[in-house]
Formats: sequence, structure tokens, C-alpha cells
Amino acid sequence: MYQLVIGNKNYSSWSLRSWLLMKVTDIPFKEINIELYSDEGKEQLRQYSNAAKVPVLIASGLTIWDSLAIAEYLAEQHPDKTLWPITDDSRAIARSVTSEMHSGFTAIRSALPMNCRVKTNYNTITPEIQKDIDRICQLWRDCRSYFGEQGRFLFGKFSIADAFFAPIVLRFNSYGIKVGDIEKDYMDTMLSIPALQEWISAGKEETAIVESYEVGAKK
Repeated sequence: MYQLVIGNKNYSSWSLRSWLLMKVTDIPFKEINIELYSDEGKEQLRQYSNAAKVPVLIASGLTIWDSLAIAEYLAEQHPDKTLWPITDDSRAIARSVTSEMHSGFTAIRSALPMNCRVKTNYNTITPEIQKDIDRICQLWRDCRSYFGEQGRFLFGKFSIADAFFAPIVLRFNSYGIKVGDIEKDYMDTMLSIPALQEWISAGKEETAIVESYEVGAKK
């Protein structure tokens, strides 16, 4: 069985991606949860990877780090799960939007940290944040319009792309970000996933507090 090393469910957006992908697609794994922001956290992480970051997938003695590398490895190991869309065109676009999410949207990442406990209306939307919001909404609309005819996810069936946008869905939901009808339907679809509901509930139950991630919690 795989071992998946993750951090705090309330805060760790990177961990959520791999965890949700494996949960939704029924790939069994043992969860190893590490308190990232404790004094012992970094040292514990180095026992699994010298990068000292989450997530980390342990597979038959092999250590794979970085959420995108983990997703690609799982797609290769489990072709029956169709973690990427089936057609060449849809798969190419899915990889493009996933990679853009993986490396971009720094304004949102910095200003609106993932926090399952927060529920507020964030009103300090800078032009940089709005630019990220607009781009994400455009991606969601385009993917659903061109590739989502077989379901309510970005490419019809749940895929790696959806797992990678899950932390953004939680951010938009937590901070009351205004989106259009298509984007709202996509968010509702994601938020209705039992595994994501499980993650949110677990995150809310955690007691660790990281002040820099508590944007909006005191409003």
C-alpha cells in the first residue's frame, strides 16, 4: 500500500491535491500526517524526503515528492483510473491548466491562504488578486464549455486538474469570492465531493494556529 505524507489539513493546500486525487479515484494509501508548523515538523519530514516539504508519496521503497510528480506517477501506475482525460486534445489542455495552477496565481496564494475554518467576505481585492481570480474563472468556464459535456467537472470526469484546483475552490468559498454561474456550479460540484467534505471537517477540527494563515479569521 502507498504511504502519503501530508501536512495540516486546515492549511496545506499542496497536501490536499494528492490526498483528494487518491481518495476520489479509490487508490488505497496509508496517511502519515505531520504538524508542519511545529518545532519537530521539518525534522520529521526529512525522514521521508530531503526536500522537507509535503506531499510525499512512498511507493515500494521509492520516494516521490511534489504534488504534480505524484499525480503523474499515479497516472502511469494506474492507467485504469484515467487520472488524465482520455482524448489527446483534452489531456493536453488538462496538463496545461494543471501546470498553470501548479506554478502560478501567486497573488491569491499570498493574500488568501487556505484555511478550512475561515468563512468571511474578503473585500481587499487588489488588481493583482482580481487578475488571478479572472484567469481562474476563465479557465473553469473554458474547460467546462469545451471538455465538460460528460460531467460536471472540468473535463467531465474528475481528473488531476480538479484535484489541483480544489484548494482554490476552498479559498474562493472561505473568502466569499464572487464568481459567475458556471464557476459557482463547478465549486458546488467540488464541494459536494464526500472526500473533500471529509478533508474540510478534519481541517476544522485541528487545533494548530498559524497566525499568517488566519487572514479573515478575526474579521
